[in-house]
Amino acid sequence: MKVVKFGGSSVASATQIQKVGGIIKSDPERKIVVVSAPGKRNNNDIKITDMLIDLGHAYLQNKTYKDYLDKIMKRFEEIIQELNIPLSVLEDIEHSINNVLSRNLSDEIKFDAIKALGEDSSAKIVSEYLKHIGLEANYINPKDAGIMVSNELGEARILSESFSNLYALRERSDILVIPGFFGYTKEGNLATFPRGGSDITGSIVAAGVKAALYENFTDVDSVFSVNPNIVDNPKEITKLTYKEMRELSYAGFSVFHDEALIPAFNEKIPVAIKNTNNPQSPGTKIVAEKESLENCVVGIASDTGFSSIYISKYLMNRELGFGRKLFSILEDEMISFEHAPSGIDDMSIIIRDDQLTPEKEPIILKRIKEELQADTVSIHRDLAIIMVVGEGMNSTIGIAQKATSALKEANVNIEMINQGSSEVSMMFGIQAEGIDRAIQSLYDAYFGK
Repeated sequence: MKVVKFGGSSVASATQIQKVGGIIKSDPERKIVVVSAPGKRNNNDIKITDMLIDLGHAYLQNKTYKDYLDKIMKRFEEIIQELNIPLSVLEDIEHSINNVLSRNLSDEIKFDAIKALGEDSSAKIVSEYLKHIGLEANYINPKDAGIMVSNELGEARILSESFSNLYALRERSDILVIPGFFGYTKEGNLATFPRGGSDITGSIVAAGVKAALYENFTDVDSVFSVNPNIVDNPKEITKLTYKEMRELSYAGFSVFHDEALIPAFNEKIPVAIKNTNNPQSPGTKIVAEKESLENCVVGIASDTGFSSIYISKYLMNRELGFGRKLFSILEDEMISFEHAPSGIDDMSIIIRDDQLTPEKEPIILKRIKEELQADTVSIHRDLAIIMVVGEGMNSTIGIAQKATSALKEANVNIEMINQGSSEVSMMFGIQAEGIDRAIQSLYDAYFGK
């Protein structure tokens, strides 16, 4: 059994959904399908989810929302008519939207339910189209599938009982189409997952049914070893380990949100990233283990939008509880950190800019200075993080030297470096303005010009 997930670009139009139908029909092992909401058809288009968010804001603020609703329904109507499936599907979608709007729910619960209507509608359309092309297929709501989640709207987490509930789906002989992005709380309320929600659903379902393979169809042939917007025609990655993919996705790779694949990883289910527009391409396989290669580096990822808090105090290393007190201050101010490279008398805390707001900055500086009696406390903004990723690099001679030489050639100063005992990645902090030069030089060093 294979679980197949199709992203927003794969269900953005009738033409794309026809490709989806062909992909499912071509392989009888593709038994469970997870879909996103219709995405953009072109660069100037609007995603259905964004349209629903606009609708939700207007409705909850008692503003006129009919124009938003009309645009949403028109988009679905175009897809349904071009697919030549019954208009009763459109009536069902409109009924579902009006039902959510009219139900007596809190604003928070209602807004989450409105956001999820895109995926729900997409699943109904895809299941009906699969029937239209002769397949035995049915829509199944996440509640009926057994996807139970925590009561954290927009940040829902899967509950353990979901996996045994989902395993029962193996008994079904038909193709099941499940909307991604949301589940249901024990109280019966809909709650959405965080960013990358449909990928999370696909991974959860694959883990629950213990699929032989989880295929994630998107609009690229494979994962590239570096951002193709920075390096022309970069090398494609044919095989990755789970750890490598997590490091890459954390640091700016846009194929997956870094937490999306954890359920599949936990069950050691292989994942294939494939292209809806070119399904014959082998894509990228993500596996638990792979054979060691001479060039252990598989990819170079980068992301901007970081700041660092630099703390210096003489004999910091001898002061019991210094680290605990420092991180307690961050916890009190609701700030999570990314990295914490340190020396004997100093430490740097890497934080995403959206965590270290201008309002929190003076509070943090004051508390660290006063409560920890630090000699120096300063904040450095406009940082970028680069991750050089590959399993086994801690036992491969010369990997770090290549990186530092490449950054020197690019005339980029290293603000900080962090590898420690990691066998999967090296992290470099640099000024954001040098990010493109740094990535190009690192790519040439590890993969050749």
